[in-house]
Amino acid sequence: MNQLVRNIPAINELQKTILFHTFLHDHNLSRERGTDLLRKVIASCRTSILNDEWKGPHPSSEQFIGEVFDRLETLIHTSYSLSLKRIINATGTILHTNLGRGRLGRETMNHVLATGHHYSNLEFNIDEGKRGSRHTHAEKFICELTGAEAAMVVNNNAAAVFLILSALAKQKEVIVSRGELVEIGGSFRISSIMKESGACLHEIGTTNKTHLVDYKDAVNEETRMIMKVHQSNFIIKGFTSSVASDELVAVTKKHPHVIYYEDLGSGALYDFTRMGIGNEPLVKNVLDKGVDIVSFSGDKLLGGPQAGIIAGKKQWIDQLKKHQLARVLRVDKMTLAALEMTLLHYIRGEEREKIPTIETITHTKEDILNQSRQFADDVTSLDFGFTSDILEGQSQIGGGTMPEVGLDTYFVFLRHPVLSSQVIYEKLRTGNPSILTRIQDGSILFDLRTVSGQEQMEIIQALKFIYETN
Repeated sequence: MNQLVRNIPAINELQKTILFHTFLHDHNLSRERGTDLLRKVIASCRTSILNDEWKGPHPSSEQFIGEVFDRLETLIHTSYSLSLKRIINATGTILHTNLGRGRLGRETMNHVLATGHHYSNLEFNIDEGKRGSRHTHAEKFICELTGAEAAMVVNNNAAAVFLILSALAKQKEVIVSRGELVEIGGSFRISSIMKESGACLHEIGTTNKTHLVDYKDAVNEETRMIMKVHQSNFIIKGFTSSVASDELVAVTKKHPHVIYYEDLGSGALYDFTRMGIGNEPLVKNVLDKGVDIVSFSGDKLLGGPQAGIIAGKKQWIDQLKKHQLARVLRVDKMTLAALEMTLLHYIRGEEREKIPTIETITHTKEDILNQSRQFADDVTSLDFGFTSDILEGQSQIGGGTMPEVGLDTYFVFLRHPVLSSQVIYEKLRTGNPSILTRIQDGSILFDLRTVSGQEQMEIIQALKFIYETN
């Protein structure tokens, strides 16, 4: 072993080779950085030899030098490639949390690009020529769409909940139904957030039933807030009872020191119910009932970037804006750019054309059938042995949103007589771009609800490549 190690060429000898200079040129690297990478590869080779794991050529051979530079290429591609990669989502789950939830529209991304590439008036009042506030950019659109007196944006809805409880109810009681003490994902629980905020949880009712009298009896001098958590990521069926928003508004009106706050979770600005999809309440309708303050997500049903949107009465929003946590939880210029353009599409009535999440959720079953037939025909026409079936199924909205809703769709099932479904699935997943599908009943399943026409062609090219390289 020691003799083999001694035969490894010195670094300065490897630096003199044409391969080293070509490597530096191809990757636009300095001599120093290239040498650092070279040392890592040689150290790895040395460790393999000493551990009796080396399966490569003899260290004194020309083949060894070629092996070193092959490994150097692999190292730079694995170490210096971007971590975030594009994925084609052929699962049919629209707000796929693992895949970054919803997509942003082209005009939205153009506005983000322009805002990020140039200086902007993020905190500058152009008309008055003095310092401005970043809160103003999305606020006017949120207020117009929801009827709120004021609004602000933080980095997600969990942050919105935390800020509201910290700023408005610290060391005071917050009344919450036991049936609404939910976990919102990643082990983040309403009760835990409340504890961290300094607010005191006052549980009422039972898991399945909470009545108006429970709220009335719970209000006391220490009560600062009644909080209602919308069932956006779960449902309780059967012997259940909950209290409507307008009834809770009436309770708080009799107690001026008590704020009524609704965490709407997903937060809908588009009325999906008119298309027979779910029963998600519109933010505007909730605020119209007299609710003091609401919060909801920007990257779920709204179809924008990750954000927590807070809207409601000006006196409470003003307090939130002045709180120290507002700076900690604030969003950057690109998030605001994406959000304001998304909101502008709502104001213009362009939701179904310009916001991919809305377009994808409202995509008709007939359109998906036509798309599926075209896809199946294109794949089978490759004459590579693929066979297909098209069957009815249901897409999921995902992201903890409308869990009871299944969207009618069609699945394309592909099979191959030689290549197993597992092999095809893994090669699609590890390709460039990565293509995520499902395996069901021994077939590869594609739900094209979440696949664009261009992406459909890329899937076909990927299947062709898999066949030709196996």
